[in-house]
Amino acid sequence: MYYGAIEAGGTKFVCAVSRNGVDIEERTSIPTTTPEETLKHVFAFFDSYTLISMGIGSFGPIDVNKDSGTYGFITSTPKPGWGFFDFLGEIKSRYNVPTAWTTDVNASAYGEFRKGGGQKSGSCVYLTVGTGIGGGAVVDGKVLEGFGHPEMGHILVRRHPEDDYEGNCPYHADCLEGMAAGPAIEKRHGYKAGTLAGDEKVWGMEAYYIAQALVQYTLILRPEVFILGGGVMKQNQLFPLIRTEYQRLLNNYVETPAPETMITAPALGDDAAITGCLLLAEEAEVQLP
Repeated sequence: MYYGAIEAGGTKFVCAVSRNGVDIEERTSIPTTTPEETLKHVFAFFDSYTLISMGIGSFGPIDVNKDSGTYGFITSTPKPGWGFFDFLGEIKSRYNVPTAWTTDVNASAYGEFRKGGGQKSGSCVYLTVGTGIGGGAVVDGKVLEGFGHPEMGHILVRRHPEDDYEGNCPYHADCLEGMAAGPAIEKRHGYKAGTLAGDEKVWGMEAYYIAQALVQYTLILRPEVFILGGGVMKQNQLFPLIRTEYQRLLNNYVETPAPETMITAPALGDDAAITGCLLLAEEAEVQLP
């Protein structure tokens, strides 16, 4: 008997199984193409196992409101073919087991909270900065959700004084994602982000936007730990810049843990989300009939 987990990303799906809800026994990576093609490979993987329960962390936006007629759907995503797709319904029609359903970044936050860099804290925020920007939070040991899930990448930010880039978000133009995600960096400067590693101005501007977001999350949620993942955050020179800018912007208004320990890279690396999905699957077995 196995716990199943799906980290459903816009580029790839990671599927895994575990006997104890922690240690991954087998996993596979599947390119995200059409729902029909992608799920064909997902089913081929899980059909080999007898499942106890499943945990799914999906790219979004998704509907997490259990009273909604579209609960379990991926909703207004711009990804072709996936808009208003009944993802959870398709999974449950194949595997009639208790299933946890949340965002991929909420799953990452939960994985880090339970088994990674947030283990010694009571609350944490996980922010991924890559092709897009998304965030999840764990407060009092529970994934933060309400009428919907957090959309931390689309908060509005102040424009850097030297930045005249219009922004890359199709919904809000110059929101956090529009100004600081990987494509925004590339379109603003005309080069792939990875080729700009030594450009202090590029990363100073990036730190300015990310630090603004962390200040806003601090003032609203007061988390003990910020865990910053995603492809852009593999530019390790960003961390000290963000910590310095965070302190400058917060200006000692409220007390926080030391930025050196508060603002960190994922301890679980690229396994944060799939770990969180397995942990949520284990809890789903207990909580759901």
